Amino acid sequence: MRLKARLYLTVAAIGIASLLAAAPAQLRAQTAVAIDNDDIGGVVTGANGPEAGVWVVAETTDLPTRYAKIVVTDDQGRYVLPDLPKAKYKVWVRGYGLVDSPKVDGEPGQQLNLRATPAPNEAAAAQYYPAIYWYSMLKIPDKSDFGGKSNIPEKLTQVDWLKQTKNIGCIGCHQLGQQSTRTIPAAFGEFKSGEEAWMRRIQSGQSGEQMTNQLAGNFGGAPFKYYGDWTDRIAKGELPKSKPPRPQGVERNVVITSWEWGTDKQYLHDLISSDRRNPTVNAYGPLYGSPEYSTDNMPILDPKTSKVTFFKMPVEDPNMPESLGPGHAASIKPLQASAYWGDEKTWDTRANNHNAMFDKKGRVWIAATVRGMDNPAFCKKGSDHPSAKVFPLDRSPRQVAMLDPKTMKYTFVDTCFGTHHPQFGYDANDTLWLSGTGPVAGWVNTKMFDETGDAAKSQGWSPFILDTNGNGKRDDYVEPNQPVDPAKDKRIVPGSGPYAVMPSPVDGSIWYTTGVFGGPPAFLRFDPATGLSEVYNVPLPAFGIRGGDIDKNGVAWGSASSGHLVSFDRRKCKGPLNGPDATGNHCPEGWSFYKYPGPGFEGLGDNSAESSYYTWVDQHNTLGLGENIPMSTANLNDGFVALKDGQMVMLRIPYPMGFYAKGFDGRIDDANAGWKGRGLWSTNGDRTPWLMEGGKGSKPHAVHIQLRPDPLAH
Repeated sequence: MRLKARLYLTVAAIGIASLLAAAPAQLRAQTAVAIDNDDIGGVVTGANGPEAGVWVVAETTDLPTRYAKIVVTDDQGRYVLPDLPKAKYKVWVRGYGLVDSPKVDGEPGQQLNLRATPAPNEAAAAQYYPAIYWYSMLKIPDKSDFGGKSNIPEKLTQVDWLKQTKNIGCIGCHQLGQQSTRTIPAAFGEFKSGEEAWMRRIQSGQSGEQMTNQLAGNFGGAPFKYYGDWTDRIAKGELPKSKPPRPQGVERNVVITSWEWGTDKQYLHDLISSDRRNPTVNAYGPLYGSPEYSTDNMPILDPKTSKVTFFKMPVEDPNMPESLGPGHAASIKPLQASAYWGDEKTWDTRANNHNAMFDKKGRVWIAATVRGMDNPAFCKKGSDHPSAKVFPLDRSPRQVAMLDPKTMKYTFVDTCFGTHHPQFGYDANDTLWLSGTGPVAGWVNTKMFDETGDAAKSQGWSPFILDTNGNGKRDDYVEPNQPVDPAKDKRIVPGSGPYAVMPSPVDGSIWYTTGVFGGPPAFLRFDPATGLSEVYNVPLPAFGIRGGDIDKNGVAWGSASSGHLVSFDRRKCKGPLNGPDATGNHCPEGWSFYKYPGPGFEGLGDNSAESSYYTWVDQHNTLGLGENIPMSTANLNDGFVALKDGQMVMLRIPYPMGFYAKGFDGRIDDANAGWKGRGLWSTNGDRTPWLMEGGKGSKPHAVHIQLRPDPLAH
């Protein structure tokens, strides 16, 4: 770490002391805030004295991309914005119970004492609440309305409805409840009712067909009434029934750095900063974005210089169809005009980069499309490939690619199975395991691929086989639609297939979240050594599951649709882990449940409306809360939430409002630099970045979240 000359603001302190001489005792106790020559510090006061637990935001456009740093005041209203690049900044205060203070000019090395602006009324204050406080106002149909007793399709249950309302449906792509979604755009025109307005709204853009098929088709149009009622009540002035607390305790120690990257018309799904197993890989290096369906132009951010560049991802056949339309979660053209972009087609990808992962050599492995959907012959029936002999595969919508940042060489790795999330195992072959593989476990032996360049030889896949005969080995099996045979094993198709993938650092097993979009939600375990699988269904009070990860003890963690962080510890199972009864419901004692923060929907008991998209475990203390800390995206709470000693710690991104992440990871840039050498990395992943604060023209933001020992550390 470089040494800095500390500036003790003695002259300013004398001035402050004289100004506060007649103030209350708690103000007179304040002393000057110590800063370095690249910090801004000071005191935030309001009508009643120091403002504790409010945010101070410093933003500049002097750097190559828009840059902001955000901190929280301590219990005396003091703040320090540390390590600011040389630039001219606009600085202001944001907090619950307030409206934004006037923006004042500031530069590093300067003290700025700021005056908070109280909200003139409850309605003005509520405009700064996280989305969950507004979204929890949505009415949920009573259980008595299901089962054919209303216009809700008879096959649906209240759990199905909640999963669609939360992270398996709407909030799988958007944050609902922020200002732009709790109102109806005037550009849509006039409507007789909110219900009619929502029928039009969900047809907008290139996901309009998907949204319409789900809400108007599978749900029979019933949700429109409830969403229309929600926005109608808000338009008439109804406000949230609860208020968010200001950051407390360790939550006040966060330092958030934000860079604008990407484009205003195309979203980012995710980013990657380091190797999940070795978080010092790519120290201080660039971040690589995953634009998924939106574009082939991968944004790359250098956080040292705040410079954004783009790399256009190629495909084997540049004339292949776009990765849009049938078989994909986005359409080639808008179904109806967007309120922001009209009939313009803003998504045009072929590469369809969904997620990426660093290897220990600093290369970026990507779940990306390299060709059309039809598989090569070696994948299909009649091939002599060992995996194809067991379970041939005809199609895959996405494969694997690898980018070497040193040379910017982009290599195609054609896989027979589909891909979604990549994760490296802990074996000598640096096996890359993938989710999105449908009815099989799929992997790439990257060591072999490096040696041979042969994608066919370097990959394998396996169906999921339960050891229902209980002999500990894989035998002939019955098919999923056949009853259990005491002499055989049983193949299963885990609902909609593997969603998250989690190689265990304990025993080499591979865990998945499964049944996300269909079938029983569960954790699925695959053992590469035996080829056998185990499945553990999510029990009540939890339901639904999406993203997940595993800790250093082999405990699996996941984001449940019920508003819980859930965990499953296989070591707690009391009964047999295989045999005829080990088909999913055989280890309820292995599960634990932790309710997410935030208000819940009325009429459902004690619940949180939080709809977490993904869960990740900080195995290596990259943030500073400790090793093995499970964390989730808090998609309606504008940030992330961590479970520390049984308590939820909220890591909120207050600016721009509407922050919504689909993933994150941690990196240690310098293990000897204390809190400054480590942190979490993520990006705003909402499919419609123009719906966040700032509106049309807003771009995705990459964020670095750091945790200092106290709110004034610098």
